[in-house]
Amino acid sequence: MSARGGLDVVIVSYRCRALLRDCLVSLRDFPPQRPINIHVVDNASADGTVKMVRDEFPEVRLHASGTNLGFSAANNLAIREGSHQYVLALNPDTRVTQGAFDSLLELMDEHPEIGICGCKLVREDGSLDHAAKRSFPTPLSALGHFTGTARRSGRLAGYLAPEVERGQVDAVNGAFMLMRRRALQEVGFFDEGYWMYMEDLDLCYRFARAGWVTWYEPSVAVVHAKWGSSGKHRRPHLNFAFHYGMYRFYRTHYAPGRRWTTNVLVYFGICVKFAGSVVASGLRRRLLAARNLSPRT
Repeated sequence: MSARGGLDVVIVSYRCRALLRDCLVSLRDFPPQRPINIHVVDNASADGTVKMVRDEFPEVRLHASGTNLGFSAANNLAIREGSHQYVLALNPDTRVTQGAFDSLLELMDEHPEIGICGCKLVREDGSLDHAAKRSFPTPLSALGHFTGTARRSGRLAGYLAPEVERGQVDAVNGAFMLMRRRALQEVGFFDEGYWMYMEDLDLCYRFARAGWVTWYEPSVAVVHAKWGSSGKHRRPHLNFAFHYGMYRFYRTHYAPGRRWTTNVLVYFGICVKFAGSVVASGLRRRLLAARNLSPRT
């Protein structure tokens, strides 16, 4: 296979037709200077997404699922159908920018040790999405992140990898994960035991264990309209998926090497956080609904 391999872009959509359209337009406007195939797996949106893609983007390879497969399984379906040297898992609430693909693909061409590459994620208002790069979680860094007490440095801030400005990092965000197909075939695809959330962290962890480098490249920026598909305030089933992902990651990668008492405390903490998140999200949704229904003055 040539050094300048092609790219399979994989997008999983669910009830985000307008965002997906903007994403696909950006891919059409700023393609790489090499072969590209775009795959969209729609998870039974039933909102006109499938028709929109068929009518407006005939070049896209569309798989219209009759059920919601979840993020991991839907990505894997399209990854298996692809054949190019590189694979990009891309969220539908992103928009790529001019030259982004060429810069990152050239970086991976030149550094065969890189298995996964991520870039800077910028929100609609121009602010930085700090979740673009991460360290593998520890109890202290998770506590700092989820309680909002993390500082710019130190063990409480470790989850966001503040010490890495550019270069090798533990993990990048699943909103934009450029992957080497050969590494995926060696390590395995997304773990389908994660329905949604934490599957990106799990894949980066498995890549690291297998000796592959995950790289963060901030010279390339992609727009990320965060929470575009799931919403900012998670509903109970998404809250469950998020916290189950935390549990599954810990149980799979950390628990076997730790004392049972530590594991019990961690599992208890996840349960407490899940309960608190369900209550808090429900209250925020009710407050938002009340504001929308209140008469305007």
